[in-house]
Amino acid sequence: MQFRTPRVVIAGLAGDSGKTLISLGLARCLKQRGLAVAVFKKGPDYIDAAWLGAAVGGAGRNLDTFLMGRDGVLAALRPGAGCDVAVVEGNRGLFDGLDALGSHSTAVLAETIGAPVVLVVDVSKLSRTASALVLGCRALAPQLPMAGVILNRVATARQERLVREAVERDAGVQVVGAVPRLGGGDPLPSRHLGLLTAVEHPHAEEALDRAAEAVSQAVDVDQLLAVAATAGPLELPEPVRPQAGKPVRVAVVRDEAFSFYYPENLEALEAGGARLVPVSALADEPLPEVEAVYVGGGFPEVHAEKLSRSRTFFRTLRGAALAGVPVYAECGGLMVLARSLTVGGSRVAMAGVLDLDVEQCQKPQGHGYVVAETERATPFYPAGAALRGHEFHYSRVLGGGDTAATAARLSRGVGIGQGRDGVVRGNVWASYLHVHAVGCPAWAEGMLAAARGRRVGHGDAVGWA
Repeated sequence: MQFRTPRVVIAGLAGDSGKTLISLGLARCLKQRGLAVAVFKKGPDYIDAAWLGAAVGGAGRNLDTFLMGRDGVLAALRPGAGCDVAVVEGNRGLFDGLDALGSHSTAVLAETIGAPVVLVVDVSKLSRTASALVLGCRALAPQLPMAGVILNRVATARQERLVREAVERDAGVQVVGAVPRLGGGDPLPSRHLGLLTAVEHPHAEEALDRAAEAVSQAVDVDQLLAVAATAGPLELPEPVRPQAGKPVRVAVVRDEAFSFYYPENLEALEAGGARLVPVSALADEPLPEVEAVYVGGGFPEVHAEKLSRSRTFFRTLRGAALAGVPVYAECGGLMVLARSLTVGGSRVAMAGVLDLDVEQCQKPQGHGYVVAETERATPFYPAGAALRGHEFHYSRVLGGGDTAATAARLSRGVGIGQGRDGVVRGNVWASYLHVHAVGCPAWAEGMLAAARGRRVGHGDAVGWA
């Protein structure tokens, strides 16, 4: 199919340049105008993508050439077909990628999807030097359509005038906005993985409206729409989806503690015949009668005390695992399956599905892309399955890879330690590795195959067979 949606990439010179706030404000502003807005986040980040989705009242999706490959990225654009405009938020600096050549960077993504770039420049304590930064970006990739610059954190009208004149004269790029320093603090407070999640923010809608107001007052939104309209048509490949089969029920553990799920992962399960059954660990809901369980990532460490009191959920989850119900857990999911979780020196009980203990640390224990291969058959992957994903965790498994039987060898990444990941016990898989269904079709196929291999209830756990 041809993709004709106007689109623009909002990029930055570095992390914390303000591109997230501006992307959110722009998306919200366009939504308030009555436009159908598709939103995407470059890279694997769950939190920014979820905020973008909240800004427009829909799904925020990820685009990542490392995780998905070129065809996967193009296929992932399909939900934006028919929208009035697509806003794509970049990641880190425009050319920052996997290596010194900037592979898999925001610039590479912009070229892949044929989108013009608008560069957000933090001009704190800068004047003409800002033009040198923009000019350098143009010189490094002259083939990249640099269609505009948004000045951010402008202190005074004089500074705006000086920087605007210098950028347009020296770098030859139009300044399409100048956002002042926001009074009253950042409306989007952060946590150790980035922004506070949209589901946890006490005033998310108010924060998004504030971002939209800031953008509408300081940015030429009509000019940005004109920039987006310069993007040409793209030919999109068909997405790879599992074939529909016998219906199965898959419990998805989802609440404030577990909110990291790619929309495409859930959609792939549904396309293959799964009925997704939501369940909350924090609400201490019993696990329903299902054929498989999916526990995604999130912030169980923030809710550790409350989780430790979820005795009904823990009991039925242990019972399901003991009875052979397949359980797939990622990062935060691994943490809740452990015997215990230690946060700030306080140790609390977790579900006890796995014979390992987890400790929350002050510094990241693993952060970045992961390349793995399964060395033996598992409930979800065959032997020799090549997996690409990412990890970002401040927790660690005490004892690392010596503590549990693992099935995956890492050639890139940290995992649970010693170059290992993918703890397997019975029909349970738990890892720090997050995979994306677009780039790893075997994930959904494995989930569905595992679910169809056994149709039993959970019972009550009294031990591990």
